Amino acid sequence: MTKKERALLAIEKLKEIYPEAVCSLTYRHPYELLIATRLSAQCTDARVNIVTEVLFEKYPTLESLANAEFEQIEEIVRPCGLGKTKAKDIIKMTNQLIDDYHGVVPDSIEELTKLSGVGRKTANLIVGDVYGKPSIVTDTHCIRICGRLGLTDGSTVPLSVERQLQKILPPKESGDFCHRLVHFGREYCTARSPKCDGCPLFEICKNKTKKIPKKG
Repeated sequence: MTKKERALLAIEKLKEIYPEAVCSLTYRHPYELLIATRLSAQCTDARVNIVTEVLFEKYPTLESLANAEFEQIEEIVRPCGLGKTKAKDIIKMTNQLIDDYHGVVPDSIEELTKLSGVGRKTANLIVGDVYGKPSIVTDTHCIRICGRLGLTDGSTVPLSVERQLQKILPPKESGDFCHRLVHFGREYCTARSPKCDGCPLFEICKNKTKKIPKKG
C-alpha cells in the first residue's frame, strides 16, 4: 500500500467517525481566530476558549486590542502560559493588521507569517478555515498521528511534515483531514498509551502497538 493509498483510506474512515470537521477554537472574526491560535501554543484549546471569551468581551474590536495596555492583556492571557510573549504578539499583530493590511487578515501564508507570532501552522489554519484554501495544519496531533500511520517518515519538524503531506493529500481534503486528526488524537491516538485495540485506523497503521483481539 502506498502512502497516498493509505492517506485516502484514513481520510474516508475519519469522515465516517467525525462528519463535522470543525476547528475547536471559537471565534467570530478572522482576527480572533488568529489571536486564539497564537494563544493555543503550549495550551489546550479548552482553556484558550475560556480566555478569549474574556479577552474579546473586554476588547471587542481590532482597534481596541491594538490600543490596549500591555499589562491588561498580559493579565488576561496569563492562564495560557507565556503571558508576556503572547501579550506582546497580540498587540503588535493587531497594530500590523491595521497599519499594513487595513484591518483585513491576509489570505496567504506568505503575508500571514509576516505578522508577529504567526508561524506556518497558524497561517495554514487561517487560509484553510477563513478563506477555504488548501491547508495543512501541522500541530502535535498531525505530526504524531501521520508518523504513526506511516504517512510521513516520522519527522517531528512541522515544515517537513507539511511538505510530505502535500504530496499525498488531496488539496480539497487536507484542511478537514487535519481537523479530524485533532479529534482522533484526543479520542484514540493519544500521545501516551494510544487505544490501539479499538482504533478504527488499526488496519492501515504502520505502528501498531497492540494485537487485534481474537474473535470468538
